[in-house]
Amino acid sequence: MKVGDHVRVKESVVVYHYPQNKNEPVDIKGREGEVQAIITEWQGRPVSANFPFKVKFEKKFQAHLREDELELVESKE
Repeated sequence: MKVGDHVRVKESVVVYHYPQNKNEPVDIKGREGEVQAIITEWQGRPVSANFPFKVKFEKKFQAHLREDELELVESKE
């Protein structure tokens, strides 16, 4: 996967920061979004982020996920 790819959440992932349901559990399984960034460094230093894929789902909703929680829908080439 790379930045710009269209992805779908394939695993059950519960988040508590969904804009319409703040502080309420929301399962985002099946939602589709675009990979915005892959976090591999911070302030010029390499890091091993637990959730390296930053995915934007809607205008006001994005989440950090692991690669095994996502599946590629289409690739931007």
